[in-house]
Amino acid sequence: MIKRAILSVHDKNGLVSLAQALVEMEWEVVASGGTAQALRAADLAVLDVAEVTGAPEMLGGRVKTLHPAVHGGILARDTAEDRADLAAQGIALVDLVVCNLYPFQETVARPDVSLAEAVEQIDIGGVTLLRAAAKNFDRVTVLCDPADYGVVLAELGQAGGVSSDTRHRLAVKAFAHTAAYDAAIVTWFNRDTSLPPTLHLALERAQELRYGENPHQAGARYRETGATGWWDSVVQHSGMALSYLNLYDAEAAWRLVHDLGSEPAAVIIKHANPCGVAVAADISAAYHLAFECDPKSAFGGIVALNRPVSEALATEIAANPKADVLIAPAFDPAARELLAAKRKNMRVLEAQPPGRPGMVFSRVDAGFLVQQPDSINLDRSTWRVASQARPSEAQWGDIELAWIICAYTKSNAIVLVANGVAWGVGAGQQSRVDAGELAARKAAGRAAGGACASDAFYPFRDGIDAAAAAGASAVIQPGGSIRDEEIIQAADEHGLVMVFTGERHFRH
Repeated sequence: MIKRAILSVHDKNGLVSLAQALVEMEWEVVASGGTAQALRAADLAVLDVAEVTGAPEMLGGRVKTLHPAVHGGILARDTAEDRADLAAQGIALVDLVVCNLYPFQETVARPDVSLAEAVEQIDIGGVTLLRAAAKNFDRVTVLCDPADYGVVLAELGQAGGVSSDTRHRLAVKAFAHTAAYDAAIVTWFNRDTSLPPTLHLALERAQELRYGENPHQAGARYRETGATGWWDSVVQHSGMALSYLNLYDAEAAWRLVHDLGSEPAAVIIKHANPCGVAVAADISAAYHLAFECDPKSAFGGIVALNRPVSEALATEIAANPKADVLIAPAFDPAARELLAAKRKNMRVLEAQPPGRPGMVFSRVDAGFLVQQPDSINLDRSTWRVASQARPSEAQWGDIELAWIICAYTKSNAIVLVANGVAWGVGAGQQSRVDAGELAARKAAGRAAGGACASDAFYPFRDGIDAAAAAGASAVIQPGGSIRDEEIIQAADEHGLVMVFTGERHFRH
């Protein structure tokens, strides 16, 4: 009995070769619209869908394959009852469906796309073909990805049919394809809603990881289906395989170093918290100062630099206690060779700038907590200088830097900055006083004359007293405490600049 294949694709990569092979194996090839035109242009024998259905394409191509003569042939089971139904209607079995969908995601990615253009790229017939074929995978093979054409052709050539395992795998892939497609449509229609009534995530495994948060946990990086991010373009020059925490901490480091502005900057992250941050005249100086902030904590940390790495800088990095990951926009060839030889296990990553962060998800029982990403406002016009003392331009630089770093630090957080360097970071403390004391102990007097940042308001004046004792000349905080007047009075007593931002930056 002649085998029948229905081909209806937008992505025509590999189409002609596939159809040619099927014709050579004496399959009957049925195609619709532009697919049929492409095959005829290649001098291949093809039966038009309209000849199968007895109905012309209509509504400007919106209706082509939606017909019992097509879907009866796809959905029929290998039973006497179904075969009798097909015979009564004069419908032939379909054994292979090859289909991929209109480029909805690519279309709506254009900033100037109109609603009408988006709607026309919502595939109906293609989704129906895929779901019907995938549902009946016990008999029908479904192909939605040109990368699988060769596998199917190889099995047809060797065994005359497609194995049940392959049909099952391809059916799952087709269901995932249509699920992701529908998720993209819903997401786009909800694009102007900050927290829509439903969220539809379609994720594909993009990267195997060495392990999860701990070695006994499996871990992988998934990305939104059809999307790419900066991790997809990362080039790993040397070092061990990446783990879950390597990615988690490197993401924080890479975003922080890019939030520090255009000047040369270095960031060292340990367990998701900054333990070294510096902005300087050149990248070598920035790295040196960032490392000097907390050399003990820098061991096993993530180093992120916003400038290329020279051989001289690589020499300094290799001479310091080891980092788990070094990430930068580029590396001199000599730097790569030196790091591969001197720091064989350190992951050396070359990366592009990060994209805009999306919604933030945290797992809870039977669901997720979902929020918008935290954004750091540096518009001084929205801040209020509450103290009698007014900040100088030099103080503003440290004030802003301290505020950015504090926003990237686990709460409760206090950060002490002086002359473009974070000298003291108190992270993840249950008490804000303890966070301040930890930051002051780490700064060890090096933050004198600089700025102190607190991620939330000071409930009592003891935090201001601690900042003054640490040598700070300015404090930046959200404000909003019922004791704000007392806090401002304490700042004035110490001669401190006090800036209220009006925004809290808790991070858990």
